[in-house]
Amino acid sequence: MRLKLLSLFLFIFSITYAQEITVLDNNSGEPIGEVAIYNNDKSVSTITNSSGKADISGFSDTEVIIFNSDSYIEAYRRKREIQNNSNIVLLHSSENQLEQITLSVARFKLKKDEIPQKIVSITPSEIQLASPQTSADLLESTGQVFVQKSQLGGGSPMIRGFSTNRLLLTVDGVRMNSAIFRSGNLQNVISVDPMMVEAAEVILGPGSVVYGSDAIGGVMNFYTLKPKFSFKEGTSFSGNIYTRFATANNENTVHADLNIGRDSWAFVSGVTYSDFGDLKMGEHGSDDYLRPDYAARQDGVDVMLQNEDPLVQKPTGYEQLNLLQKIKFMPSKDWDLNLGLIYSETSDFPRFDRLSRKRDGVLRAAEWYYGPQKWFLGNLKVNHRSDSEFYDKVQFTGAYQFFGESRNDRDFGENILFTTEENVDAYSANLDFEKGLSQSKLFYGFEYVLNNVSSEGSFRNIQTSENGETASRYPDGSTWQSMAVYTSYQWKLNEKFSLQSGIRYNHILVDASFDDRFYDFPFDRADISTGALTGSLGLNWRQNDFVGWRLGLSTAFRAPNIDDVGKIFDSEPGSVVVPNPDLKSEYAYNAELGADFNFDDNIRLALTGYYTYLDNAMVRRDYDLNGVTEIEYQGEPSRVQAIQNAANAYVYGIEAGLEVDFSVALRLKSQFSYTHGEENEGGEYVPLRHAAPMFGNTHLIWHKRRLKFDLFTEYNGQFDFEDLAPGEQGKPYLYALDENGNPYSPSWYTLNLTGQYEFSSKWLATVSVENITDQRYRTYSSGIAAAGRNLIIALSYTF
Repeated sequence: MRLKLLSLFLFIFSITYAQEITVLDNNSGEPIGEVAIYNNDKSVSTITNSSGKADISGFSDTEVIIFNSDSYIEAYRRKREIQNNSNIVLLHSSENQLEQITLSVARFKLKKDEIPQKIVSITPSEIQLASPQTSADLLESTGQVFVQKSQLGGGSPMIRGFSTNRLLLTVDGVRMNSAIFRSGNLQNVISVDPMMVEAAEVILGPGSVVYGSDAIGGVMNFYTLKPKFSFKEGTSFSGNIYTRFATANNENTVHADLNIGRDSWAFVSGVTYSDFGDLKMGEHGSDDYLRPDYAARQDGVDVMLQNEDPLVQKPTGYEQLNLLQKIKFMPSKDWDLNLGLIYSETSDFPRFDRLSRKRDGVLRAAEWYYGPQKWFLGNLKVNHRSDSEFYDKVQFTGAYQFFGESRNDRDFGENILFTTEENVDAYSANLDFEKGLSQSKLFYGFEYVLNNVSSEGSFRNIQTSENGETASRYPDGSTWQSMAVYTSYQWKLNEKFSLQSGIRYNHILVDASFDDRFYDFPFDRADISTGALTGSLGLNWRQNDFVGWRLGLSTAFRAPNIDDVGKIFDSEPGSVVVPNPDLKSEYAYNAELGADFNFDDNIRLALTGYYTYLDNAMVRRDYDLNGVTEIEYQGEPSRVQAIQNAANAYVYGIEAGLEVDFSVALRLKSQFSYTHGEENEGGEYVPLRHAAPMFGNTHLIWHKRRLKFDLFTEYNGQFDFEDLAPGEQGKPYLYALDENGNPYSPSWYTLNLTGQYEFSSKWLATVSVENITDQRYRTYSSGIAAAGRNLIIALSYTF
């Protein structure tokens, strides 16, 4: 009898203990005391203790539990949702923080003080205040990611001296990098709609242990809208309608999303349409950026027309459509299934920098435009919680993506329009596990990625409509495969120390066959099989309430992709890049040290220094085909080049973030980045192309009740002619010219003001005046001048 009573007591105790929850600050991961917890009619209530813990066993499994505390946004949860999140409830502060809890470093949630890497977090309120036209603009607004633009429909992020295919882009945990991501500037990030981004994070520095190839300079993670369950009986409906207008390019954007929630099912749908006109630059700055003339076709003849307003960059406008559909099903507290469908498509958009080049005073190109950039992502996630000895949580992610793009160009005065069209079918599968072990956590997983590339080349005579085939940009029918196993271990030594380590083995297979109908290559296929081992080790030490330290050591790699191995394109006037089947992976070795200082909770300073060495780097260099160093490409004699493992490079820099609370209502935030990079070229070190000039921003934010003002400045340092990479020195059409007639990138600043007023809990208006002093400038390496004085008006309605 006593044994039965003891068993019953232990059973009841276990149930009660299992219903003890912990309420944490979403920004810092610290426990929150004195949080009021109650149901709708307040018949059941409790409060958290100083450790943020509370017992919710008095609440039923079906009713909505409300969490309320001063300075935090009220939250609503069902008990099984809390249990599915390891009995943890995260509350969002009504005020922004310098850094926030990350979701992405190990594919599962980790607290801020458990992360040795520098993380940039972007919250929904920051997205709303920034009112970005594209996700590239959203990244740029952080002051910690540099963005280059070759045209209005673009935005190529640069992080710690690396860009394009040395940075990884993920959406909802799925890698977006495909087998044709190139080393030149690329604009795939604009396919991600900022209006449908719920949160975003940027990992500064290598992320290959978790994400594999390409994650050398950093990882950009976007998390799109999530379906929300109903917090009342029956079906709930909620959503948002948003519209924005900007004067600098006559932008018109409309967005709407709708969430339908039930007890165990939830749906969210979204649509955004944007129409961007030609962009107008500022009044005050270098005349070298002006657009005095442009190409047009009249009566079957190419002509150069005088631009009525040289500040207007003709042609730059384009249109974009984004769609989203997500479904979430939670059959029990231990399972949830998520289906996500995302689609993005642009209209044709001009490559403005190519349309600006001249030869003997005459424009080189009559037409140069990208065809519609199409992207589709289908993503299925299955999450399961278990008390298995092998895992506490397991997540399966299966995804299919389609990428479609094309390039179209015709020389001025010529009738032949050349077109290359590329399509990629990308399949991926990840299986990720998490296991709690006393004071530590173990993460491990498996990944498989397959990319199928199709590529075609064609020409059309615009006068006679004669058409035919030409060389494709990539070997048609080529494949790129990646198989990986990885693990990371996070150990909380005590309240002040945490250690995180990881290791990953990746194997890459590349298969490409080359068409010899147009060029006489000395090879007929590329068959690459290569492995890569990467690792990381990081330490977090909270020395005291004043200072905390972060130390990280890591390696990363980038395997050759189809763009590296098999591309044929004109990299610059008079040069053509040809395939190279002998490429190997490049490796990066990184070390960084960070410190976070807290001065009486009113002043917070974050400093990070880093150094990265890139070995066996894949770079474009002069090449020969069976001794031939020059071939004819699209009717022009061109120097033969190829991507080769022909260099090493190093990058070092410092990042600083300052936040000062003058009062509850007034806050100063500032970010600053300095990067220096050099590359070994022919035995001599020269400036690294994607190492940006020093840059940053400073915000003075006043927020009281329904009104918010943000007075801020953005700024870039200067690159003189000798600071430019050799390849950039040969592109005078991108830059201003110094007193010697040499290209250089001048320093610049803008002064901006944003105001936001909340008419009610449903209506929010945002008005911004950007570049108040109407500066005329280009960000480094960009082919298009930035917007001049720009009035932005946005209005949103939430229901």
